[in-house]
Amino acid sequence: MSELFPPVRRVVTGEDAHGKAIFVEDALSPAVKVVPARPGYRVTNVWRTGASPSPIHAPDSIMEQQGVLPPTRGTVVRVIDYPPEPTNPQEVQRMQAATFASLFPDADHTLKPHDHPGMHKTDTIDYAIMLAGEITAIMEGEETILRAGDILIQRGTNHAWANRSGKPARIAFVLIDAARDAG
Repeated sequence: MSELFPPVRRVVTGEDAHGKAIFVEDALSPAVKVVPARPGYRVTNVWRTGASPSPIHAPDSIMEQQGVLPPTRGTVVRVIDYPPEPTNPQEVQRMQAATFASLFPDADHTLKPHDHPGMHKTDTIDYAIMLAGEITAIMEGEETILRAGDILIQRGTNHAWANRSGKPARIAFVLIDAARDAG
């Protein structure tokens, strides 16, 4: 399957030796991952921070990003392109299993018999920003359709994503490390 959307362009700012604001990078994001068993599915990691508060001039560490979770006390920004989901449940199961095994082994992917095969949980607060298309956000027993411009705030709950629209979808995610018992 050909690319569903163009690659993600990453524009990074900084300051020159005199403190003047400049663009230090304007290129395609270097951290792109695909799952051969799930054609059209593409994860583009864009930026990450390793602390909170984060040093403004911290070096780029996006190539170190592994799995779904941001660094402890950090964040990760990623864009995921979702091809339309197959109608065959066994094919959906196979593709989701391949995705979690190869890209997101750190997610809690413990499934109950009635769960969507993409159901997972992370100890993060996520801002999911629909950029294009539509996707179904699945909770335990509830669903809602998100369309371009919608924003979902995911607060560490079991969830899954299903693109049942028949057309490609693109979502930007900002994942923030969180704790279940902080206080």
